[in-house]
Amino acid sequence: MHNINRNITPILASAFLFSSAAWSAVPENVQVPAGNKVAMETVGVGKITYECRDRADAAGEMAWVFMGPDAVLKDGSDTEVGRYFGPPATWQATDGSSVTGTQMAVAPGGEGNIPFQLVKANPAEGKGAMTGVTYIQRLDTQGGTAPAMSCGKDNKGERQIVQYQADYLFWKAG
Repeated sequence: MHNINRNITPILASAFLFSSAAWSAVPENVQVPAGNKVAMETVGVGKITYECRDRADAAGEMAWVFMGPDAVLKDGSDTEVGRYFGPPATWQATDGSSVTGTQMAVAPGGEGNIPFQLVKANPAEGKGAMTGVTYIQRLDTQGGTAPAMSCGKDNKGERQIVQYQADYLFWKAG
C-alpha cells in the first residue's frame, strides 16, 4: 500500500488499513488479543541503522546487525505525534509519555520489507497519549531490511542507514 517516496496521505492509508479486507490480511500471530481497541494510528517514516559486525551466533562469520530505528510518527492529518527510536525500542508521544515493550510475534512483511510485528507494551513512562497502551502493532512495512552489500573484514564496523516506513497502531484495553 505505501511507497517510501509516496505522496499519499496517511489518512488514506488508515482508511484502507481498517477495511475488512485489510484486517483479514493481517497474519493471525500478529493480531491483537480481543478486549483491546485501537487508540492511535500512526505512520512511521524514518531510518534503521545497521553495522557490519561479527555474528554472535556463528563464530568467524560477519553480518549486518540491527543497531536501532529512528522514525517520526505522524497521524492521519500528517501531524507529528511522536517518535520511535532505540535501543531499547521506544515509542514516545510529543507530550513526553513513552512506552517500551516485548516483542510477542513477527510475520513476513514481503520481500525487501522488515516484518510485521506485535509488541506487548510495558507500563508507560509519564502521563499522556502512551498511558494505558497495551499493544503496539507494526503493519504495512516498506523497506528497512539489512543492506544488500557484503559485510566482511574489509568493512567491519561500517554503518549503513536504510530508509523504511510502517504503520504503527497503538492499542488500549477496552
